[in-house]
This record gives sequence, structure tokens and C-alpha cells, in this order.
Amino acid sequence: MLAKISTFFKNLADDLTDNSVNQNSDDVTIELACAVLLCEVMRADGHFDQQEQAKLALLLVEQFNLNEEEVKEVIDQALIQSEQATDFYRYTSKINQHFTIEQRITIVKHLWNMAYADGELASIEEHIIRKIADLLHLRHAEYIQTKPRK
Repeated sequence: MLAKISTFFKNLADDLTDNSVNQNSDDVTIELACAVLLCEVMRADGHFDQQEQAKLALLLVEQFNLNEEEVKEVIDQALIQSEQATDFYRYTSKINQHFTIEQRITIVKHLWNMAYADGELASIEEHIIRKIADLLHLRHAEYIQTKPRK
């Protein structure tokens, strides 16, 4: 009886491990990771308009040289993942793996550009950018250098 219970819990633990490995697999591209973070900033103040969405597309084209169809696909996926995300780690860890510190600084500059796309900076946007910059392992001086002088 105890052997059956032990086997049941071992199989359950194995299933949970397999599922977490599948969910954390390399299904997030670097483009998608950056797009999700940009979407988080865009959505932070509770509303996003055409101007912000156009800025998002422009930033993705600048950063990754994507065509119109690729940008639309990445944005569609990023919006879905942004709505479902519970933290930024999945995305920032992907960026940390593949980007140099200079490239990570550029990403944070893009986050600021996204925040100012509607003409104003909400405090929640600034908070999210700071949180992301910390997860991207930027030092305080590097974070400050990314912030536009407005």
C-alpha cells in the first residue's frame, strides 16, 4: 500500500517537473521577450492607443529589422503573453543570456521611448522600467543614463 502511494507521488512529481520544463523551454524568442517587456510598459497606465502601438512596431523594427508581417506576429504574441505574465523573469533572463550590457541598456532606452510614446510618463511606467532594469542587471548609473532628460 505504501509502495503504491509512494509511486503515485513520484509519478505526480515527475509529471509536474516535465510540465514545468516544457513551459520554460526555449519557446520565447529574443524578439518576443523584448516585445513583451515593451508591451508591459505600454499597458502599464491602463490604456494604449494607436500612437503607442505604432511606436511599439517602430521600436521592434529598429531593434530587430523585422518586416511588417513579422512585427504584427510578434506584437500579437507579445500582447497575449503580456496579459498572462505574472513576472518579467522569463523574458529578462532570455535577454540576459543573449544580449551584452550595451544591448540591454538599449532595450531600457526603448522602454523609456515606449513610456513617453503617449506624451506623458505615468509613475507605474517608471516603476516597471526600474524593475526591468534591475532584472537586466543594470547598475544604477547605467539606469540613470538611459532615462531621457524631459
